[in-house]
Amino acid sequence: MASHRRPKQPSRTRVSVLTATAAAAVALTSQAAQAAPKQDKKDVKEQVDRLYEEAEQATEKYNGAKEKQEKLEKQVGDLQDNVARGQEDLNKLRDSLGSMATAQYRTGGIDPSVQLLLSSDPDTYLDKASTLDQVTGKQAEALRKIADKQRTLKQQREEASTKLQDLADTRKALGEKKKDIQGKLTKARNLLNTLTAQERAKMAQQEKERANRSSSRVDLGSEVPDSQRAAAALAAAKTKIGSPYVWGATGPSSFDCSGLTGWAYQQAGVQLPRISQDQANAGTRIGRGELKPGDLVLFYGDLHHIGLYAGNGQVLHAPKPGAGVRFESMDNMPFQFGVRV
Repeated sequence: MASHRRPKQPSRTRVSVLTATAAAAVALTSQAAQAAPKQDKKDVKEQVDRLYEEAEQATEKYNGAKEKQEKLEKQVGDLQDNVARGQEDLNKLRDSLGSMATAQYRTGGIDPSVQLLLSSDPDTYLDKASTLDQVTGKQAEALRKIADKQRTLKQQREEASTKLQDLADTRKALGEKKKDIQGKLTKARNLLNTLTAQERAKMAQQEKERANRSSSRVDLGSEVPDSQRAAAALAAAKTKIGSPYVWGATGPSSFDCSGLTGWAYQQAGVQLPRISQDQANAGTRIGRGELKPGDLVLFYGDLHHIGLYAGNGQVLHAPKPGAGVRFESMDNMPFQFGVRV
């Protein structure tokens, strides 16, 4: 027979032990959460700066691919125009040859010596025969021109096909580099979001103060530019102090590093290549001790950063995402060499 006894209730002592154990577990969990290492603000800034530098490297590669794409698009367009015009010329040559063949057929295809024997007026026939020889000569010339035009068209079509493939590959590379840049910038933003709002505001304020100091209190010394164009380029760049860094931008309201130097020299009447690595070959290379205001200055081993020497060891440049055009000590980056345009 089943028992109807009530289940035994846990003792008050047992309940107290369980409660104490649970409370201790909660306390330990809370302590562990508090003890979890919080990301150091300085460490976050270093990581963000490194990601910005990597994004700038990718930006110069993107700029190079974009420049190549623009050149290829023009080359492909020119080749396609040439092929279209060449095809029109070929069609005209063929039409001309067809007219000659039709005219010759109408005169009859009888052997010239037989026509001479049957002719009632040999003198008239000889005149006609002379004209026929001229027509045949024109036919031969037309055939030669057609063959030449066909060869040229074939070469142009093959070249256009190769350029189109290069263009497709370049567009793919452009997309990958753009994705790389955006990925690094997203990582940087995510890292910044690990900071509190107060910490982010403080970091932004420090960046702003740094920019203000660079624009209003920097000592550029008394060095003189080597040329009027260098002076004009530097003067133009100074008018853009505070303009934001935007990857791929060439002005006039925002810039990346080579976009700023290219825009500044354009105002001085000089067209520089698009990317920093190519701008490095836009003049005579010089050492640090030879620098004059307005000279280009290259940084990092792969030359992915460039600015304008401003005097007294200062560079005027578009430094990184989140920062505007400003003066900065050249000692903050690994200087490689200068270029006198």
